[in-house]
Amino acid sequence: MTSHRKEDLRVREIPDVVVDPSTRKRYMKGRFLGKGGFAKCYELTDMVTKEIWAGKIVSKSLLVKQHQKDKMTQEIEIHRTLSHRHIVKFHKFFEDSDNVYILLELCRRKSLMELHKRRKAVTEPEARYFVKQIVAACVHLHDQKIIHRDLKLGNLFLNDEMEIKIGDFGLATRLDFDGERKRTLCGTPNYIAPEVLGKKGHSYEVDAWSLGCILYTLLVGKPPFETSCLKDTYQRIKRNEYHIPSTRVSTSAKNLITKLLKSDPGSRPSMADIYNDDFFTEGLLPVSIPTSCLTMAPRFDMMVRRESMTSRKPLIDINSQNSRPSSTIEKDSDKNNVAGDLGKRDREEPADYWLSDLLACLTSVVAAKPADIVNSKEDDALYPTATPIYWISKWVDYSDKYGLGFQLCDNSVGVLFNDSTRLILTGNGANVQYIERDGNEHFHTLTVYPTTLHKKITLLKYFRNYMSEHLLKAGANMTPRESDDMVRLPFLRTWFRTRSAIVLHLSNGTLQINFFQDHTKIIVCPLMGAATYIDENREFKVFRLTDIEKYGCSKELASRLRYARTMVERLISSKSGSAKTVKSVS
Repeated sequence: MTSHRKEDLRVREIPDVVVDPSTRKRYMKGRFLGKGGFAKCYELTDMVTKEIWAGKIVSKSLLVKQHQKDKMTQEIEIHRTLSHRHIVKFHKFFEDSDNVYILLELCRRKSLMELHKRRKAVTEPEARYFVKQIVAACVHLHDQKIIHRDLKLGNLFLNDEMEIKIGDFGLATRLDFDGERKRTLCGTPNYIAPEVLGKKGHSYEVDAWSLGCILYTLLVGKPPFETSCLKDTYQRIKRNEYHIPSTRVSTSAKNLITKLLKSDPGSRPSMADIYNDDFFTEGLLPVSIPTSCLTMAPRFDMMVRRESMTSRKPLIDINSQNSRPSSTIEKDSDKNNVAGDLGKRDREEPADYWLSDLLACLTSVVAAKPADIVNSKEDDALYPTATPIYWISKWVDYSDKYGLGFQLCDNSVGVLFNDSTRLILTGNGANVQYIERDGNEHFHTLTVYPTTLHKKITLLKYFRNYMSEHLLKAGANMTPRESDDMVRLPFLRTWFRTRSAIVLHLSNGTLQINFFQDHTKIIVCPLMGAATYIDENREFKVFRLTDIEKYGCSKELASRLRYARTMVERLISSKSGSAKTVKSVS
């Protein structure tokens, strides 16, 4: 048995109720949150107060060598001293005979890594919003003489309010005196600074370098020095070889990236200097962003309008692939369209809405015959960070007259009409999103909209009321926050029914299949490379598709993946992008 398998065995032995030996406080072990390095994470609920924490659990069997124990101790000692709005809150730690338990603030919106996988490049206002918060936290860290040394998308967590929380202080260190240089070779390849690779001694400047890599990755969609070979990546870092595409990055963003990615650490700005950089003052800086940005670019038209009304210089750095320039938005004269008109939808999605990627993933999984893999263990493949942001929780087929009505998991309601237009009412019940057949997108409110939409708005309300009164909501209660007018939602691109199921394809690439006989569901995301299986008890299990190939899966899941592959082939072969009922398919 390998050490990896031993580790899995030890973690599975964690009891359902964890007890702090010193206080006798009891914590109920809940959902598996993920794993990394030595640790596995679960939700731990205080059985008295009902507070829920992220429990980072490390088996003592893995802390054999003294340097491993010292590293664990240092992580705890550094993290427990920190208190900042944008740093993951440290609650407490304790240990028993088997494990060390660290209780941390639970960040339900996962990390920027998951956002990056779904979105690739984000808009500059979003990047500005995130990076400003990272810098604020780093100012605090550096004031405490702490270097994080592992700033990366996966360690930048998001809470329910979509605020950044820096976490994972496993590589962090504290300087003992001003001017001290650390010499440990540590970090993550795509974010590691050249002075760390050169073992010349490093200090606070490594965090500035990592920040430059983060900003670049957010705006361009991939890390600046990334290659398929680790050795080549390191060579590019040492030679400072990277390119900033001018078509996707504004001048102020390019200038900041260039400052942060200086080979000479002494030439990089301090975190305090970065906080006041032109990048944050010359463009849109949202005070909050909606949960929907985890999967879709937000809308900024209302923000641009408010900026122009205060005589501020119009902003031109909203990425061109995500919206029209503000100068164009300002020319809209439709007085009924109070929320603005973004024109063509963002073209970040491919023409086939990732169907070819989906087919490739599913073909590979099916070819591995996962149900036949001996000793398959689904728990090894659980991938909770890939839980879908949006799925369809209710639907009603009225396509013989009007179209298909649906409700997303955030309580937003939509209709795909028979004329291939779409209308979506956001979860807050106030904002309306209208998508024309050619992809033109408009925003209104439920009370103010063009008269041409009156009939469709009336039908939307009918579908909403019917589903509310007659249909049960499918799946768990996982409701994204819908609090402002920047929300943009994926729309139902196409659908069809077979004798066995209804097949639904969203514009963010998500494929959902609801099976009629046992009411199970499968949701497959090509961007995350993940499949979510909702069983007859409405319980969610999320798997990496590559892990299903490796570890196998149940016969039930394997059969649904085969079915999904057949349905994707049907979607690709169909020439129609509109709603279509297929009654001849078994």
